[in-house]
Amino acid sequence: MRGAPQKAALKISQVLSAPNQLTLARMAFLPFIVIKLLDHHYRGALILFVIAGLSDGLDGLLARRLHQQTLLGQYLDPIADKMLLSTVFLVLSVVEKIPWKFTVLVFSRDVCILLVSGVLYTIAGLRDFRPSIFGKANTFAQVAAVVFVMLLQVHPAHWVWIARTTFLKATFTLTIVSALHYVYLVGHRLHKMESGGRAG
Repeated sequence: MRGAPQKAALKISQVLSAPNQLTLARMAFLPFIVIKLLDHHYRGALILFVIAGLSDGLDGLLARRLHQQTLLGQYLDPIADKMLLSTVFLVLSVVEKIPWKFTVLVFSRDVCILLVSGVLYTIAGLRDFRPSIFGKANTFAQVAAVVFVMLLQVHPAHWVWIARTTFLKATFTLTIVSALHYVYLVGHRLHKMESGGRAG
């Protein structure tokens, strides 16, 4: 009976940790960014998006510095990133600032990864879903693409248009490459689990 309160206290302490609070705050920014975009207030949306992006880097730094890396944070952080980026891509397509082909690809990859991760965790107990180098590069390209798409509405300079086009193309390529690499990594990790099970 004593174990249950201890587990509950442990989960609450994970939620209340500074890095996880920052991650939750990043998720709270999302509706305000969406409202700004739908109202065509791109400067305000850009400022909020940049603040959310800075909080993403800060929560990882705090987790390492304060030794508050938690299992909850490992799952919550990528979910918050995917929610933020996928939703912003979707809204920017709705207001006709990003072509739908990019958004459909980004959305499809993220939904598939979340579904596959959930199924593998439930069926095989697989918990290792760390992003690959291609996944990290894809996230960077998505963030840069969103920033320059919004910046183009505020500062319509030629170099901004070039950066926007470059990062959208990079997002398209890296989304496909990272998805294929994810399939390979999951297969490799499942094979290692099966090999370990047989060895045991």
